[in-house]
Amino acid sequence: MSEPLKLGVAGLGTVGAGLLQLIDTHGARLAAILPRPLAVTAVSARSRAKDRGVSLDEMRWFDDPVALAVDPGIDVFVELMGGEDGPAKAAIEAALSAGKHVVTANKALLAKHGVALARLAEKNSVALNFEAAVAGGIPVIKTMREAFIPNKVSRVYGILNGTCNYILTVMEEDRRSFADVLKEAQEMGYAEADPTFDVGGFDTGHKLALMTSLAFGTEVSADQIHVEGIETITEADIEAARELGYRIKLLGVAIETPSGIEARVHPAMVSTHSAIAEVSGVTNCVALDGDFTGPLLLVGAGAGGKPTAAAVASDIVDIARGIVLPPFITPADRLTVHRRARIDEHCGAYYLRLSVRDEPGAMAGIAKCMGDEGVSLESVVQRREMKALPGSGKPTPAGGAATVIMITHETTEDAIRRAVTAIETNDKVTTRPQVIRIEKL
Repeated sequence: MSEPLKLGVAGLGTVGAGLLQLIDTHGARLAAILPRPLAVTAVSARSRAKDRGVSLDEMRWFDDPVALAVDPGIDVFVELMGGEDGPAKAAIEAALSAGKHVVTANKALLAKHGVALARLAEKNSVALNFEAAVAGGIPVIKTMREAFIPNKVSRVYGILNGTCNYILTVMEEDRRSFADVLKEAQEMGYAEADPTFDVGGFDTGHKLALMTSLAFGTEVSADQIHVEGIETITEADIEAARELGYRIKLLGVAIETPSGIEARVHPAMVSTHSAIAEVSGVTNCVALDGDFTGPLLLVGAGAGGKPTAAAVASDIVDIARGIVLPPFITPADRLTVHRRARIDEHCGAYYLRLSVRDEPGAMAGIAKCMGDEGVSLESVVQRREMKALPGSGKPTPAGGAATVIMITHETTEDAIRRAVTAIETNDKVTTRPQVIRIEKL
């Protein structure tokens, strides 16, 4: 039998433990089909005592992940600790410099240091694989680095955060508020105690930064992505979307335009007839538009110990087969500087919701603000706002207030923002207008 491919795993949380369990379960089968069997020979974690579901007795223990990364007894360093700097960065740099292949699921680190690490990997002719860093168990990185290579990609987009997709799905299905569903998601372990990184769109932004680099041959640049979260989405928006034939999803979208890369993360209304509208719960999806293949949609588990561990294992399998590719498809020295398209140049249709005093002239003033900026309206719905009478629960008009919902024809971000700014000065408008982009998919 060939010499085993010896793995050093740093980080034995849900994903790390899942990787050990996968190799323990499928090691014999993988050995029969790979040039080299896989063997975890050394590990590093915070606690030795924790039960990982697999015996660690035959594995050497390292308290210092950097020492593990350069250990002569391993061929591949698997980083599953997390963190954009600190021990994770130091250990990966040490491993690459020592000529070790690296597999990581660390999207935050790659979004910040990916290009520098790619240069180091290429200099030392070793792999830097990160399938698990984007969309968990969905093989999007492998698809983009291998199967999709003959195509020129014009757009990449998707639902890249299961926490947000779960919240929006339950808000729609159960007609519940954002705060209520978020609390439930935290209790179920779908959301962190501080959910800002997820619901604020930043997690999706990191993943989109990596996919943008792969798709368009640019340097990874997470700080060049326009990011909005789902915190402002209300039950009224969910219900309006339903009535208008849309669903609200948090999307990450990157498009190549003549003025640069338009990369943005934000809630969007998508047609209920689109495939992406059917992606519910914690499920993720990634879509690629290729010039020869046309659109491709990949759907699956975007997180979780087993799916993510399987993605990590797929990267290790490539190394066992002797496959070493440039981390970002284009060699690091040929990646171009990310040229950002201005978000105010974005062109599309918009949904607007606002509350107004139900008085003569209210709608005329709003329509004038839109017309002055060249924004044409496809539809306008106005309805009296209702509240429940104390003791009876019966709805009654809420003090002369009305909700106005408008759908625009295609216009620019700049025009819609200028129109909204003007609307906010109208003394008959009682709330800040809600604005949601409508995405054609």
